[in-house]
Amino acid sequence: MATSSSSTVKAYPYPPKICCLGAGYVGGPTMAVMAKMCPDIKVTVTDLNERRIAAWNSSSLPIYEPGLQEVVEEARGRNLFFSTDIDAAIQECTIIFVSVATPTKTSGIGAGEAADLTYWELAARRIAAVCNASSNMSPKIIVEKSTVPVRTADAMAAVMAASCKGTDFQVLSNPEFLAEGTAIDDLFKPDRVLVGGPVTPQGHAAVQYLADVYRRWVPTEQVLTTNLWSAELTKLTANAFLAQRISSINSISALCEATGANVSEVAYAIGVDTRIGPKFLKASVGFGGSCFQKDILNLVYLCRQFGLPEVAEYWYQVIAMNDWQKKRFAINVVSSMFNTVSGKKITILGFAFKKDTGDTRETPAIDVCKMLFAEKASLAIYDPKVAREQIYSDLGKEVIDKIEIETDPYIACSGAHAICILTEWDEFKTLDYKRIYDQMQKPAFIFDGRNLINIAECQAIGFSVWSVGQSLKPLC
Repeated sequence: MATSSSSTVKAYPYPPKICCLGAGYVGGPTMAVMAKMCPDIKVTVTDLNERRIAAWNSSSLPIYEPGLQEVVEEARGRNLFFSTDIDAAIQECTIIFVSVATPTKTSGIGAGEAADLTYWELAARRIAAVCNASSNMSPKIIVEKSTVPVRTADAMAAVMAASCKGTDFQVLSNPEFLAEGTAIDDLFKPDRVLVGGPVTPQGHAAVQYLADVYRRWVPTEQVLTTNLWSAELTKLTANAFLAQRISSINSISALCEATGANVSEVAYAIGVDTRIGPKFLKASVGFGGSCFQKDILNLVYLCRQFGLPEVAEYWYQVIAMNDWQKKRFAINVVSSMFNTVSGKKITILGFAFKKDTGDTRETPAIDVCKMLFAEKASLAIYDPKVAREQIYSDLGKEVIDKIEIETDPYIACSGAHAICILTEWDEFKTLDYKRIYDQMQKPAFIFDGRNLINIAECQAIGFSVWSVGQSLKPLC
C-alpha cells in the first residue's frame, strides 16, 4: 500500500518546501545540512518542545555535534527555520520528514523488544488532520526518517487514507546512517543515501523527487533507490551488523586477557584484511547510543513475529555480549580493589556513550555506575559535554548524595582510589597522570575501558592498570 488511491502521477512543485517533525539528534542536523546545501529550498524544523525550539533559535543549540553550530548559523533565518507551528509547516510543505522518537516498548505486547510507535502515530495523525482540514491541499510526500519496523509505511498510509481522502500522498522511507560525533561530515559526504518507495509510477515519481534533493550535493551513484520494505529493513540490518562487530571484538578482548594476546594487535591484523576492514573493531567497555540496542531488539522482535526464532536468538546474542562486557568491567574493578569498593571514591572519566557528543542514551557509563553504586562506592564524574542535570536524570535522584559531578578532571580525581575511563575523549590521552597519581589514594588504580592511555607510562608512574583486551600482570 503506502500510497494514495489516485492513479495519476502528480507534478510536484519546484523547488520543494520541506519540513521535519522532530528537532532532535537526527532531524535538526539533517535539515540544517539540507538547508545549507540547497539555499533555494525553505526548510522548517518543528517540534512540540518549546524549549528545544528556543534553543535551536539561540546561540546555545540543544545538542552538541562538531560543525553543527556553524552550519545552523549560516542557514538559519535565510532558508532554515525552527518553529513550534507544526500545522502551518505541514500545510505549506510538499516533503514532510517524520523524525520522532521510536524507543523500545517498556510494557504491553513486545515489551523490551518491540518499537514503541506512539510518537510516530501521533505524527501521522497530526499530518492527516491538517490535510483533512483543507479542501485544496497540495500533494504530500511523507518521509520516514525515524527508525521503524518493516512495513510501518503501510500503517502510515492507512492512517492517511482513512483520514484525508482528498489529499494525494506517497509514503517513503529515507533512513539515516549518521554516527554521532561525525554526523555533520556524514551528512556532507555520506557513503550512501537510501530512498525507498512504492513500486508504482506514483511511488517512483515521489522517490525521484526526494532523491533529486540529495543529488544536489551527493553523487548520483551514491543515491540508492529501493522498495519501501528494503529501505526499512536496511536501517535495522546496518545497525545490527555494526553492533555485531563491536560485540565480536569485545568477546575476543576477554580471550586476549586470558591468553596473553593484545586485542589492539589482533584487531589491526584482522582489519587489514580487505574482506573485513578496520572499522568498528575497537574493543571497549561496550557500545551505547540511541540506536544499536533499540534497533537490534526491534530486529529480534520482528524475527520472532515472523516465526524465525533461531534468527532472533542469533541477533539477541549481540545484546547479551554487550551486557556481559559492561558487567565484566565492573567486576574487574571490584575484584582488583581487594573485592570491595565500599566507601571508596571512584572517578568516572567520561559519561557520554562516545566522544564528540553529549548524548548519554544507553551509555555504558550508566550500567557501570549503577553496578558500582550497588557495591556502595562513591563516584566523582567528569565529562566535558554532558550536563550535570543529565547525569542526575540518568542515574536517579536517589544517588545524588553519592555523586560528585566536577567540571575539572583533576578535581574529579583528587582523593580517588581508582579511575574508570568510560568515554574516549581525546583530552583524556593528554592528562597529566603524574599530577593525578600524586593526589590519589594508594594504591592508585586505572581501569581503561577504551584502551586510551599509555599503559607503560602510567605503570611507571605507579598506577595499577587494567585495560580492556590487554594481558597485564595482576594489579596488586
